[in-house]
Amino acid sequence: MGVKCFGTVLLLLFCCAGNSQSDPDYIRAFPEKFTVRLGLQSTFNSFAFTDTADNSVLEIVPNDKTYLGASFLFRSVEIDLGFAPNFLAENKDNEGSRLFTLNFRMFLGKWMQTLDFYNQKGFFLTDRNNTIPLPEMTSLKIGGTTGYILNDKFSFRAIGFQNEWQKKSAGSFIPRFTFYYTKLDLHDETPESSTNSYDIAIGPGYYYNWVIKKHFIFSLGATLGYGINITRSDFTTTSTSLTQLLFRNAIGYNSERFFIGVNTSAQILQYKTDPTNIQDDIIFFGELYLGYRFNAPKSWIDKADKFNRKFGLD
Repeated sequence: MGVKCFGTVLLLLFCCAGNSQSDPDYIRAFPEKFTVRLGLQSTFNSFAFTDTADNSVLEIVPNDKTYLGASFLFRSVEIDLGFAPNFLAENKDNEGSRLFTLNFRMFLGKWMQTLDFYNQKGFFLTDRNNTIPLPEMTSLKIGGTTGYILNDKFSFRAIGFQNEWQKKSAGSFIPRFTFYYTKLDLHDETPESSTNSYDIAIGPGYYYNWVIKKHFIFSLGATLGYGINITRSDFTTTSTSLTQLLFRNAIGYNSERFFIGVNTSAQILQYKTDPTNIQDDIIFFGELYLGYRFNAPKSWIDKADKFNRKFGLD
């Protein structure tokens, strides 16, 4: 209940934010609409450890895979809520596991801000020969990205958030800054059972939307970043260079009211823990979604317009 209230407060605080000054010949915005989107989603934050000396790979993979998500959008703000219900087939054998995500995205002019929260419990430790359950292991990840969309003709919202409609094909460079805090805890009462990791990266990206026969869209893009990882346990603190790869693609149908599509993304934060060992921190997201746009209450539109005029966001 507390998280849902938090999301509601964020919506009330930011629902007046202005839309970007996009090219109307290329992008149809929906400032007068309130959008609801439902999705069947697969998401997880997994970890892989590669020993380059013998090419062995050790993976820590959460055992919750599929969840239901709901998104609520108005103007520049989106709030996502997701949970993994036991009635889904892939989740029935995951008793005691937990997966909860909260994602918040905001657009202010050409700026795009995301904030992500992942809370997981219950993992599997796998290598070439064995799979070992770690039912008490937990992970917590908090962070996000800040991006700048250079091309007014390109709509990022049309591929991830559906509160805009890309009318003509266009692409854009999008440089990004990324920050994440991650805590892994084995809960085995050993001195080094818990680690805290800080990832910082910055780099360029390019994304392109192909519009096919007006209503259909295919999108592809990636970001390549470089930065630093700092990892702390009870006894040690290490810092090393970090490489980031963020990949996204989407295909969908869009119209004035109804939309449907598939959206996938993967982010890899990679760094060396020592001269022969590499760690990959992987965030994967896949979604089959559908949604509908309603006329927003007139009071919402009036307040948003008043806010925009006051702060020069029109």
